[in-house]
Amino acid sequence: MRKSSGQSLSEKIIFALTYTLTDVVAICLVINVIKNNPDSASAAISAVCYVLAAALFVGAVALVQSSRASKFKELKNFERTIEQLNSMVVLWDTSFSYVRANSAFIRTTGYSEEELLDPEIMKKVLPPDAFSENLQGIINSRDEEFLIQTKNGSSVCTVWNTSIVSSISKRGIGGKEDTSVLMSIGPNLTETNKMKQEVIAASRKLRESEKRYALSMDLSEIGLILKEQGSSRYYVSDQLCEMLGIVSEGGYVSGDTIREVFHPKDRVVFDTFASGMKNASEGLSHDEIHSVDFRAMAADGDYHWFNFRYQSPDSGNLDVGGAIMDITAEKEKDLVIERMAYIDEVTQIYNRNKFMMMGNEILECTRADQSVNYWVIVLDIDSFHIINDTCGYTNGNHLLKEIAAVLLSNLTEGGFTARIGGDNFALLVKATGDEELPIRLIKHIQLDLANINGMGLETQNITCSAGYCLMSDGGMGDFAQVLDRAEFALSLSDGTRSSILRFDNHAHDAIIAGNALEKDLGRAIENNELVLYYQPKINLEDGSVMGMEALIRWIKPDGTVVPPSDFIPVAENSMLITQISRFVLFEACRQNKQWQDMGLAPVTVSINLSAIDFYQTNVTETIRTALNETGLAPQYLDVELTESLALKDIDHAVMQMQEIKDLGVKLSMDDFGTGYSSLSYIQILPITLLKLDRSFIMYLEEDEISREIVSAVIRIAKSKKIETIAEGIETVGQGEILKQSGCDYAQGYFFGKPMPADRFEEFLRARQSKPVTV
Repeated sequence: MRKSSGQSLSEKIIFALTYTLTDVVAICLVINVIKNNPDSASAAISAVCYVLAAALFVGAVALVQSSRASKFKELKNFERTIEQLNSMVVLWDTSFSYVRANSAFIRTTGYSEEELLDPEIMKKVLPPDAFSENLQGIINSRDEEFLIQTKNGSSVCTVWNTSIVSSISKRGIGGKEDTSVLMSIGPNLTETNKMKQEVIAASRKLRESEKRYALSMDLSEIGLILKEQGSSRYYVSDQLCEMLGIVSEGGYVSGDTIREVFHPKDRVVFDTFASGMKNASEGLSHDEIHSVDFRAMAADGDYHWFNFRYQSPDSGNLDVGGAIMDITAEKEKDLVIERMAYIDEVTQIYNRNKFMMMGNEILECTRADQSVNYWVIVLDIDSFHIINDTCGYTNGNHLLKEIAAVLLSNLTEGGFTARIGGDNFALLVKATGDEELPIRLIKHIQLDLANINGMGLETQNITCSAGYCLMSDGGMGDFAQVLDRAEFALSLSDGTRSSILRFDNHAHDAIIAGNALEKDLGRAIENNELVLYYQPKINLEDGSVMGMEALIRWIKPDGTVVPPSDFIPVAENSMLITQISRFVLFEACRQNKQWQDMGLAPVTVSINLSAIDFYQTNVTETIRTALNETGLAPQYLDVELTESLALKDIDHAVMQMQEIKDLGVKLSMDDFGTGYSSLSYIQILPITLLKLDRSFIMYLEEDEISREIVSAVIRIAKSKKIETIAEGIETVGQGEILKQSGCDYAQGYFFGKPMPADRFEEFLRARQSKPVTV
């Protein structure tokens, strides 16, 4: 700082001593006059007048000097004070004859105080209004951002606020022309504006709001909320109290006070934040900014939309803190877009997108604070498609709206509901430690659904099934995995109406194991780990091998054999069965043709088709391609179909089977007698061979009824010119009974177990040279 033109302390002391000495000398002169001229009254009066005049003069001078000294002292105090401030501060008069700038000002602008005496330079660092003649206009010009030019040519953003702090005399002691001293304070907002731009780029919803306001409490309508370590209360700024109409005690309020102003449907937002504050070190990443919108009761008595941005600092005594801004105006502009993105068009409640968003936010909360948990409930309207078909889609949509209303009316405080697709709804309900809470809630919803009426729905029995789980049951995955588990529980209902099932880890683990098996099976197909075994079919009349059944086996590289009963159901559920069936078809035809080319007597090879292959693929064309590529004559291929498969869609089955038969391929009905058997289907289905199930064969020797049934079926089949074969033959007696009953062929362990291709080739050679009869 440059040396002030005001008096120093030593100068003031000398000045006071001088005036005091003058008074003493005057008094001494009076005393001396009276002493030397005791009878001279006029001399005494003259002396007294002199003294009085001197005193008046000295007093007047002292008064002026005291006033001036006071003003200089005041300015000195201001000069010392502004030096302690971090913001740029300058003391100046309108003629720029007096300029004092603090270190922050000089450091930021690069100009010295001497250079700042130049009005042209001051025009670069003060706003244009500073150079008007209207002093009040200068003072009133505040809270507006300006770019000032530093000495090196760079720009610094600031907001100048100017006030009159004192006045000084231009003429010195006794001068009558005073000029005002102004103090201008300008915080450096350059970094603040950078932060503002980052916020604008990161959050579209705050873009318009943050263009108008800087991220500073002093310059914008932003409320702060902070949570200090070890404290159960929240610090709130005065701005936040004014925004929400709450009263703080020394700047602190309880969590209940804040939660109470939140909209009931958005209190889950506060619960999430409060939990994050409680465990900020675990729940929130340092420097990661979280942003969420919510509704809260404002000071004007209406609910406003607010944006809340908060983060956990990596140092200091704060757990977490954030800023709250009223974005009602911006939110209203975004409502149309938000409705399109997050509101279900039919029910007018939230949709799956919003449910997933809220679920992920709440899941983060539960992981940060294990004392907080939520139930995830998924509801499915039983047989909703029937209601659509019988009542029409208009009434179906009406029902969906009524269901949404029921869910909203049953929603507990802090809960959340959405339509997640079709006739599926979902709820998030805060857990209270009561394990029966979701069951009671679901049953209450079911009762309310039963009372829905209007638009022809009175005749409908409206029920729903539900699956539910705790959010903490979701493992380490995201919320999608949690929702999957609730939906998995729902799927276990197996079509039972009004079922309520909780997620079961054991059942889920079985699914996981099935998924793992599915992946392994997919790799096994690619790595050619699947092989065919062959089991012989014997002509009961002469003991010759009339054919063989191709059976799939999975042999892992380590030699482990996976039974078909383990992987075929997995293959059927995953659509891998199509690849397996294609492999069986082509490999069986290739192997059979190879044995024929090697000179072995031609036999028929039979394969099994699944329902997926039979009903969902062009199976006839696939069979034709396999025969053409391998060169096998069609009469040496037999396609086995199960009874239940054929009866699933009898009309389609007859058409499809006829197309296959027209190729010259044989058709067999496998496992006859295990389903809803009807001998009338024998004459409807174009089969060439009827395969009696082992359940009829195993009791032939001791059960007369079993023998009568088998004998009757064989006679009827023969009347329709359909050959018969029995499976599961394990004894000589069973074979003898079947032969006497007129059965044509037999298959079972008595004649041979399933064998790999090389062993079956040896079996063929041996049996063709020496048939074995029963």
